[in-house]
Amino acid sequence: MKDIAVVIGATGGIGAALADALEEEGAFANVHRFGRHGDLHSLDLTEEATIAAAAASLPDDQKLSLVIVATGMLHDRDRRPEKTMAALDAQWMVDNYRLNCVGPALVAKHFLPRMPRDSRAVFAVLGARVGSIADNRAGGWYSYRASKAALVMTVRNLAIEHARTHKRGIVVALHPGTVDTRLSEPFQGNVAPGSLFTPDRAAMQLLDVIDGLNVGQSGKHIAWDGTEISG
Repeated sequence: MKDIAVVIGATGGIGAALADALEEEGAFANVHRFGRHGDLHSLDLTEEATIAAAAASLPDDQKLSLVIVATGMLHDRDRRPEKTMAALDAQWMVDNYRLNCVGPALVAKHFLPRMPRDSRAVFAVLGARVGSIADNRAGGWYSYRASKAALVMTVRNLAIEHARTHKRGIVVALHPGTVDTRLSEPFQGNVAPGSLFTPDRAAMQLLDVIDGLNVGQSGKHIAWDGTEISG
């Protein structure tokens, strides 16, 4: 029996494209889609019980060899990334951390133990280059940058612990580039020509990176072109 894959955030632009691409490739017996809205298995990153239920719903007789957490929050209808410290708001920072770091961490808590110990398996979350401390030269975007930086540290921690029991397991953060989705829409005017990817292209690029990952890259933050992003 072929292995199975999971895409969390499959109602979003990148998540839906990833799930579609995985199904088209036909390498998995089933691609399980989880999302907060739509005709999918319900999973809310802010409600741990729904995460636990989603993990428990997977069949025990098939190997879970790929989990992709394709979620993230940069803005909503009322709020935008902070340009200055004067715009800092405690609740907005908490909301960013809950969705960009805490939620994926809880997914790992419930899904990583279900992944095989004796074969290659990948757990990937969507990172962001702006979450790199070393690469930050512009400032601003306090909550988003900080929550994504925290996610990268969480991935590093998860990779270290996971390797103790899953010698062939890989845990990574993947930066998809700037993708033409609702998340990036208000900020696309600053994107260089040729650097705005369609969701379909972004998905294929990310899957190519996943296919080429090795155990030595576990715990890393890797861009869509396969290059490592410094911390």
